[in-house]
Amino acid sequence: MDQASRLEQKFGELYGGRPGVFRAPGRVNLIGEHTDYNEGFVMPAAIGFYTSVAISRREDRKLLVYSLNFSEGMEFDLDDPAPRRLGHWSDYVRGVAVMLEREGCRLSGASMVIEGEVPIGSGLSSSAAIEVASGFAMLAASGLEIHRIELALLCQRAENEFVGARVGIMDQFVSCFGEEGKALMLDCRSLEYRALPLDPGARLVICNTMVKHALASGEYNVRRAECEEGARLLSQRLPGVRSLRDVTPDDLKLHGKELPDVIFRRCRHVVTENRRVVDAAKALELGDLRTFGSLMSGSHASLRDDYEVSSPELDIMVDLASARDGVYGARMTGGGFGGCTINLVRAERVSDFKREVAEGYEAATGIAPEIYVCEAAAGAHRVSG
Repeated sequence: MDQASRLEQKFGELYGGRPGVFRAPGRVNLIGEHTDYNEGFVMPAAIGFYTSVAISRREDRKLLVYSLNFSEGMEFDLDDPAPRRLGHWSDYVRGVAVMLEREGCRLSGASMVIEGEVPIGSGLSSSAAIEVASGFAMLAASGLEIHRIELALLCQRAENEFVGARVGIMDQFVSCFGEEGKALMLDCRSLEYRALPLDPGARLVICNTMVKHALASGEYNVRRAECEEGARLLSQRLPGVRSLRDVTPDDLKLHGKELPDVIFRRCRHVVTENRRVVDAAKALELGDLRTFGSLMSGSHASLRDDYEVSSPELDIMVDLASARDGVYGARMTGGGFGGCTINLVRAERVSDFKREVAEGYEAATGIAPEIYVCEAAAGAHRVSG
């Protein structure tokens, strides 16, 4: 039974009737990590792991939300004057509803059943998938429509202001705008993007370390604050700087010695990573996967050494992958401290790659990894109803 059918069946059991079904994908970031909240460049692709929402309109102003993943239901009142986060999976749904209402979208009550395929805590953006799918579904059930850019921004605000994670715009944007067979190069300041073709002779292979260290969320906010401090200090010498997006490698060479060492290294990662994304886009357009893979390797080294968001497990996984035949490049993807790596692998070598990396990783860590072969997928859309 496919995901939409499961949702429709459970919806009938809980609420009766036939719902509409909507879905939005997770994503993998090929290169450009921790640059989005610095108004820089990123290159994600939506992947064919979706969060789906079955929904029907109610006549009251209640949201009844049931999660198949957690076998748990929650109920909220859209007229609650002081909605508060609960530290619970439902915060992502309620937070989007709160932000839509604040922007003047008067939502109808709704009955909802949700199921996610995106592995939670893996760095593949399960949070953006549930936010975008829920927002898309609630708008449709209410007979409302907004531009996808506005939906992405409101979902980001929900995670920033309601859930409490200071994420950038990348995850929600690609969940809205993903295209089959293509990566997106996104300018996180202007929100201009272009779709870049992925070579059909290569595959995106995601290796899940099955490890997520507890300090990840707190350290994410620390890194963001360090970048903001770096931009503030550099702006005293460079008046045009409002974020690290505005700093060039030459600027950093000239003024970096005036920064505290940790702040300098955080800035160096962001500044050089932005350059790597621009170069990677050129490489994709030319079909130069070897150069693209080399830039992926440089990105991982920078994340490990300058940004300090890797982990022993991620480093082992990248080292194992990089030594395999047919691998163009490997790097950590997502916020770090565990989660997944992204690998660009020649199609005919994928089976050997999966076996060799899985065996090597389990021998080194005692942990059996999960490995997913993905294709770039479409963004949020209606499935049925």
